[in-house]
Amino acid sequence: MKIKTAVWLVLVLSTALVLVAQQKTAKPIIQRSSKIARALSAAPAEVARSAKVVDRDEKGNETVLREGTNRFTCFPYSGRPGVVGDVAYCANEAALQWEKDLAEHKPKPTNTEPGIEYMLAGAIDWSSTDPYATSGTPFKEPPHWMILWPFNPTTTGLPTQPKQTGTWIMWAGTPYAHLMINQHP
Repeated sequence: MKIKTAVWLVLVLSTALVLVAQQKTAKPIIQRSSKIARALSAAPAEVARSAKVVDRDEKGNETVLREGTNRFTCFPYSGRPGVVGDVAYCANEAALQWEKDLAEHKPKPTNTEPGIEYMLAGAIDWSSTDPYATSGTPFKEPPHWMILWPFNPTTTGLPTQPKQTGTWIMWAGTPYAHLMINQHP
């Protein structure tokens, strides 16, 4: 009887170890494909099809989840809906430079051509007027895309207040003013 119990116990423990090992290897695959899908949801299909997908951790370290060929890079959000600034987006190289300059608080962006950025899953931001705001009453942005290049409301005639549809200038009066186009391209 003791031998049967010992064999049964070894069999149960072995099965449990195999199941744990399978879960540990399956989870990253599911997370990876889920992150790629979230990232690509931010761009039009023709951009997403060939875009690179990169994940960033909390410290800014990057992991390439998929290589791309069209000079656009897509980033997933963390999967926690409703978090300000935590949004899936796809950006060309000029837009990535614009974002880097903003994050480094440079006096003005250094990109030499317009940046194009897609946020077709929408976004949440702290301010439509202050690029460095970190608190306040957040506002929800509908699906949109952006042209990251200096825009002046007095010369363009475009509004500076958030809109649910149409085009407006976000962060007007700052070096980081840019065009918000609230629609799918």
